[in-house]
Amino acid sequence: MTLKTSSTFSIYDYIIFISSLVFSTLIGIYYGCFGTKQATTKEYLMGGKNMKIIPIAISVAISHISGSLLIITVSEVYRYGASISLFIVSYIIMGFLAIFIYLPVFFKVQVTNIYEYLEKRFDKKTRMMAFAIYLLSEIIMFPIMAYAPSLTFATASGINPAWSAFFLCVICVFYTSIGGLRTVVWTDFLQFAIIMVSLVTVYTVGVRVSGGFLSVWITALQGERLQAFNFNVDFTARDSFWGYVAGGPTAVAVIIVHQTGVQKFLSLPKYRDCVWSVIHTVISMTLVHIFCVVIGLVVYSQYKDCDPLTSRMVSKHDQLFPYFVTDVGKRFPGVTGLFVAAICSAALSSMSSNLNALSGVIYKDVVCRFLKEQPSEKRGSDILKIIVLVVGLLCTCLVFLMERMGEVFHIILSVVGITQGPLLGVFSLGILFPKANHKGAFYGVFIYKP
Repeated sequence: MTLKTSSTFSIYDYIIFISSLVFSTLIGIYYGCFGTKQATTKEYLMGGKNMKIIPIAISVAISHISGSLLIITVSEVYRYGASISLFIVSYIIMGFLAIFIYLPVFFKVQVTNIYEYLEKRFDKKTRMMAFAIYLLSEIIMFPIMAYAPSLTFATASGINPAWSAFFLCVICVFYTSIGGLRTVVWTDFLQFAIIMVSLVTVYTVGVRVSGGFLSVWITALQGERLQAFNFNVDFTARDSFWGYVAGGPTAVAVIIVHQTGVQKFLSLPKYRDCVWSVIHTVISMTLVHIFCVVIGLVVYSQYKDCDPLTSRMVSKHDQLFPYFVTDVGKRFPGVTGLFVAAICSAALSSMSSNLNALSGVIYKDVVCRFLKEQPSEKRGSDILKIIVLVVGLLCTCLVFLMERMGEVFHIILSVVGITQGPLLGVFSLGILFPKANHKGAFYGVFIYKP
């Protein structure tokens, strides 16, 4: 894979970018070294079960809006138009299904590890099968989440993307291991603010250099980039409205029947808090998605007559958004640094949330099964921190394989389809069909075809 890189970072860019990493790390140090110091498993995994609605909502939203997704959405709008905005329909469907079907069950059972539900509903074999799928997906996705933003940093700074991804992973593993869920949630809150400021800034600057909003809108109309509503009933069509509606269950799979999302929602004290948190999650995800779509239209307006891929300024469509920012950022010092900080913030959020959730699952499904006696709360907290360190460093080493992979978008779709589809199916079977048994749940996963 070739990558056009040049150092376009100014001193202002470096200050903004490094400051975002420093503040995220300081939050981890604060919760890891002061106050309760995350000394119990309940505190480490559930934040003491007294978290607040808005921070949890934003944390769930941003942990599932990775840097990859920000880049991908802009690229897709540039190439195919604004039909990807219909993903908002999936978010709304996800909200309704979460509030009325899935979360009431999880909240009633009150499990730290959602795969415990599968053992209660079916059997231990089904639980361990689901855990294995979850573990596989997280180990694959972690380096992907880190590598995508590193492409952005490489485009701006000229630093090798694999090494910048490695550095990003080390920071994430450090503050997640010592700070637990509270660190994850409050760094997510900070990182969401960075992302929103960045998107607003990039949009404003992009519209200015593209001749104004009206010019961008007219160009998008002429280029047929605003034809979002395609009601073709063919589900194999690339941008069908019904295809995006059918994507609602996928949104449920990666948020509501995923350990990362459920663990955060269950850290709230009341179910009413869960409901409001889901609503705010949908709003937050929608807001980010809308900004990415309109920025995609701005990028199209800027490069419709000089495609960077054709001119070999970039080697993959994944690099379009970063290239646009570095291009216009030459005229506005600090913009590139803010954008890179936002992309890395999104990646850090996703990685830290997944590491914290994964540590809890491994602790319950692996460690506790092999210990003769259940560890004390203090020892359990220490074991969780060690799990984060070991798994995090293992996944960190995998980033060096990413240079040999294809476009990030297709990798993510493949991994999500192969792993999250079966998990959604087995949880839905247990929740929606009271007469379903363990044989149907276990063997149904193996006949699933993504």
